[in-house]
Parts: sequence; structure tokens; C-alpha cells
Amino acid sequence: MQNPHKKFAVELFNMTWDLMEKQDRSTEEDDRMIHAAHASRFHWGEIGTPLEFERGEWQIPRVYSILERPEPALYHAKRCLDICEANKIDDFDIAFAYKALGRAYAAAQKSDKAREYIELGKEAGEQIKKKLDQEYFLGELNAVAEIIK
Repeated sequence: MQNPHKKFAVELFNMTWDLMEKQDRSTEEDDRMIHAAHASRFHWGEIGTPLEFERGEWQIPRVYSILERPEPALYHAKRCLDICEANKIDDFDIAFAYKALGRAYAAAQKSDKAREYIELGKEAGEQIKKKLDQEYFLGELNAVAEIIK
């Protein structure tokens, strides 16, 4: 039997992702997206490893950046990077942590800081071992870089 915390963490992460991809969300769906992202991170915090903690923290600033709420986006993006650094999590995850900060700074209209983290993300992205992961990441990073041009 699957641990209930894991079940909820995964389901809520996926629900958040589905809501992020929805084009015309209502205010209620925006709220649901925020709550689902935080709830997923909570459940990972109960049973996960630093990798799941970091990935949960990564999703939260993406939600807040989409909603143009830079203060909580910056807080959670920094937490994501802190967890990566404290636990020596690299490759795909550190690159996405830098991207999260770049996106959050872009939402805060701090273009210089956004560019700084986009550049760090690019450097980290070029170190991603799996070619398909690297290509996916660099495509995602370029989309964020376009926002701040």
C-alpha cells in the first residue's frame, strides 16, 4: 500500500501542473493551484528526501511567477536553490533552481538579476548529462530569457 503522503504529494503536484498549463484559469483555479503546490510540498516534507523538497519548492515559485506574484516566487525559488546547494543536488535540478530564480526576478521586474540567474542556469544546463534533459531545459530557459528581453 502506498504511503498516503506520497500519494497526495504526487497527485497534488500533477494537479498543480495541469492548472499551470490551463490557458483560461478562473480566480478560484488560481487559488487552487497555489494551495495544491503548497500542499504537495507539505506532503513531500513529511516523507520525502531533499530531492523531493527541492522539486516541491521549484514548483511553487513557478506558480507564483505565472500569477505575477514576485515576493513569494522569490522566497520559494531561493529555498529551492538553498536545498540544492545544501544537499549537493546538481545536474537537471540545480539548473531548474537557477531558472526558477530567473523567472521570479523577471516577475519582480528586476531584469539584471533575472539575467544573472538565466546565465547561471545556462551554465548549469550545459552540464546536464542526459542530452534530452539538456535540450528540454535549454528550451525552457530560452522561453524565460525571452520574457526579459
